[in-house]
Amino acid sequence: MRTETGPATAVPRYRRPLRAVGLLGLSLHLLLVGWLVLRPLPVAWVYDANLTPLASLRSSTAGQLLGELLMLAPLGVLLPLAGGRLGSPWFPSFLRTTGASALLATGLEFLSSWTPGHVLNVDHILLAVVGVAVVHLALVPVGRSVLTRGVTAPPVPAGRPSLPAPAARPAAVPSAGAPAAGVEPLLSLGSPGPARRG
Repeated sequence: MRTETGPATAVPRYRRPLRAVGLLGLSLHLLLVGWLVLRPLPVAWVYDANLTPLASLRSSTAGQLLGELLMLAPLGVLLPLAGGRLGSPWFPSFLRTTGASALLATGLEFLSSWTPGHVLNVDHILLAVVGVAVVHLALVPVGRSVLTRGVTAPPVPAGRPSLPAPAARPAAVPSAGAPAAGVEPLLSLGSPGPARRG
């Protein structure tokens, strides 16, 4: 029987605690983002909605751009932790994380457009996804390599398991009527005896 041990089988002992931490952190972060994005802002006027990618970057300050990049950036780590797929390859994990972040950023942007003081801006979605992608690529592959380091073992080569040597059989006990080995049989009752001398 073949047994193998690798990153996919060595990481599960970390899965439950890390997933619990990821779910807790994801819940708290989404609550904070929802409060920041959906709260009404008392402003006198707002810009028009921007549906052209990168059109509003010239009119934005460095602080605003940095804030949009960092708004959903923790999702780059929290989503893989909450998913519990610690042993999966980095590229599928990257696609899942950025895709989920893009959907979440789009939903938040549409909801915020109905809140007083906010307008729809497609650049907010793009910057949020870029921030998530950068954090994921910078931290998640390194974290996986740290978790799987030192817990992997070389695979056992395939082959039949060795069977124990058979136990020696006990010597056969001669039956009552059978002569023992190396002993001449006695004369039977019906056989003639030795010749007598006259």
